Amino acid sequence: MAARKPGRRGRAGPARSHQIRIIGGDWRRRQITVPDAPGLRPTGDRIRETLFNWLALRLPGARCLDLFAGTGVLGLEALSRGAAHCSFVEADARLAAGLQSQLAQLGGAERGTVVSARAPEALARCPGDFDIVFLDPPFEAGLLAPALDAVADRLVPGHRVYVERDRRDTTELAPGWQVLRDGQAGQVRYHLLEFQPMTDSLKETP
Repeated sequence: MAARKPGRRGRAGPARSHQIRIIGGDWRRRQITVPDAPGLRPTGDRIRETLFNWLALRLPGARCLDLFAGTGVLGLEALSRGAAHCSFVEADARLAAGLQSQLAQLGGAERGTVVSARAPEALARCPGDFDIVFLDPPFEAGLLAPALDAVADRLVPGHRVYVERDRRDTTELAPGWQVLRDGQAGQVRYHLLEFQPMTDSLKETP
């Protein structure tokens, strides 16, 4: 992300920041400070409440991946609610550094791995396979389909994959992906998915 250039009448001011809160678990009501960045869309409280109600029974001890982390609020919420570990991938170095600092402040540094690199290519740098994956790629970037392809081989039995996208996005899911739950809030559509690889016999069925 390019830095703002100074204007003719003086230097650019300091980068602004804002706060979002964790809504459940051990870190409930803790505020996390994130810098303003172009295209940054923290998942709102209403959607997060719905999502984590869906995931409630699967979170304790889960290994998670927040592949387009941004603020990291989805992965942090998962850790707050009992996930064992979360890998955060964020291309913006400033956001990634903020995430690392936030994990330390919350006392969760040993339970989080922050990878400052572009997704989904950075997936190879994330340890282990995953029970829960959060995918909230930049809208209109065309990254949803390649991200789903990339994570398919890293999912353990009983996994869940959360996807967030623009409600106008008509990207069709590749064979094997099943929508278990979905919803909409404003301009955002969100889904909870499961991947069931097609067997060779099914692939050959006319």
